Amino acid sequence: MSRPFSMPVLSHVSELRKRLIIVASVFAVSMVGGMFAAPSILNYMKSAPPASGMTWNAFSPWDGIQLYMSVSAILAFAVTLPVALHQLWAFVKHGLSDRERTATLRYIPFSLGCLACGLAFGYYVVFPMSFSFVSSVAQRMSLVETYGASQYFRFMLNVVIPIAVAFELPIVVMFLTGIGALTPYKLRKLRRAAYVVLVVVSTAITPPDFLSAFIVLIPLVILYEGSVWLSGSVYRKRTERIALAGAAAEGSAG
Repeated sequence: MSRPFSMPVLSHVSELRKRLIIVASVFAVSMVGGMFAAPSILNYMKSAPPASGMTWNAFSPWDGIQLYMSVSAILAFAVTLPVALHQLWAFVKHGLSDRERTATLRYIPFSLGCLACGLAFGYYVVFPMSFSFVSSVAQRMSLVETYGASQYFRFMLNVVIPIAVAFELPIVVMFLTGIGALTPYKLRKLRRAAYVVLVVVSTAITPPDFLSAFIVLIPLVILYEGSVWLSGSVYRKRTERIALAGAAAEGSAG
């Protein structure tokens, strides 16, 4: 009696293991490739503002290898992410309808596009402003700016990563709306509170001046309003689909 039940479970476990091996293999190969690309990436970062003309120092014997491996790992993660998302979709697609498969598959390139835009905006816009501010504070306090390579890289990630995550808001909203956990009406109702949160976030990650905070606030507001619009679109399609399913069920019952 237990064998028919255990076989599907073992089959799912085997498939999951196979897909995890694929993801791990891609990450390992990408990690090796990232080691070859890391010096070029680091040279670009050293030549681009705000690091241009700056001397990176190593305060520990491990700083160089740590920075080298960190860049390689980030490059490997960027290459592996699309593969991991596709493998995840391939694993769960068997439990989805054709419509849900198509909708879920569309999320993958959209999610990657939002992530790329967030990383670009964070690195080329927010990070230079933040670094310029902390540097000006150090100069006002007559401090000698001697930056370590590891500390510079960590500060950059602390600024860029939250921005990249914030750019994933439309994907999260679309997903929650698709499963019925969120509606556009709730988002509109929470608009004032959301704007206050966005103002706090934009102020916290930028220098304390109006222009910098405003520059960051604009795309965050656009992301929220775009999320409201996307939520409305997904909600309408979901409502229509449920109505059609209900009508079909009543017709078959009659």
